Formats: sequence, structure tokens, C-alpha cells
Amino acid sequence: MDVGSLLPVLGAALALIGLAVLAMAIGVIFRRPCLRGSCGGAPVKGPDGRKLSCDDCPNRKREAAPG
Repeated sequence: MDVGSLLPVLGAALALIGLAVLAMAIGVIFRRPCLRGSCGGAPVKGPDGRKLSCDDCPNRKREAAPG
């Protein structure tokens, strides 16, 4: 096989991976997960400086509300 025949396959593979990453990013954006610090990382703080938890997440309350 020569390089010329591998370039379309490489391009298709990169496009497919890019589409998969884009789909995952869109899923995260629309799901609006609760903010939280990473394991062992710094906690996520709100604008008032208070540490946020999933119980404080406004998106969680909005999803739980009927309607």
C-alpha cells in the first residue's frame, strides 16, 4: 500500500473521531450536568465564594421541578 491510498482512510477516521467528540460535547452541553471538582482537585466555588455541591446545583433543581 502506498501513502496515497492511506490518506482517504486516515481522513475518514479523523472525521469520524471528530464527529464522535462533537456529539459527546453536544450531549454534555444539553444535559447541563452539575458542576463539581475533580477527584483530589480544588472544589468548584460559586460567585459568593461558597463551595458548590450537587445539592446546590440550580440545574438539578430545575430538572426536578414538575412542568
